[in-house]
Amino acid sequence: MNQNFKLTVVFCVFLFFFNCKEGKRFSTTESEFHKSLNALFKDASRSPLDPEDIKSFKGLSFFPVDSSFAVVAKLKKTNASDFFEMKTSTTRLSKERVFGILSFTIKGFDYSLKVYQSESSVLESSDYLFLPYLDATNGVTTYGGGRYIDLKIPEGDRIWLDFNKSYNPYCVYNARYSCPIVPRENFLPIKVEAGVMYKYKN
Repeated sequence: MNQNFKLTVVFCVFLFFFNCKEGKRFSTTESEFHKSLNALFKDASRSPLDPEDIKSFKGLSFFPVDSSFAVVAKLKKTNASDFFEMKTSTTRLSKERVFGILSFTIKGFDYSLKVYQSESSVLESSDYLFLPYLDATNGVTTYGGGRYIDLKIPEGDRIWLDFNKSYNPYCVYNARYSCPIVPRENFLPIKVEAGVMYKYKN
């Protein structure tokens, strides 16, 4: 066994125990979410990219999957709250209402976020919920305007909240899209280093 190999083994063992101590579980393999999102961007019939950008697209940039950012949240529903006009990146206004408050714990600290339901989802009897949020990575390693997570209405008051499935608004990639602007009150004062990073690979 040569010296370089020994050093590599020692370093890998150190990283394993360090991450365990910090309560983290990292995965460098491509998750199903990564694969499906990259496949969507490469598909000319569905991609938010312009045709010319699709040709040079090599894949989105993601943080390593971190299990500490996947938690069970408690959902406190707001009974039949009124719809309001949420501002977007264009002049369009999106009809949304606060469906409830998500309360959860990340790395020993408690947080809460408002989760939204669109008027169109109600009219279509869809179980889709919309979670837009801001965090301390915005403007540094992630898009400055925040990111989104897609959720579904749960049967009970618990919902699986996986920040590793955070993605950018489509208007990040193409100005033809009209994207809801994340409310300032949905700010997490931590670095959510999970999910999609800013832009895509060169």
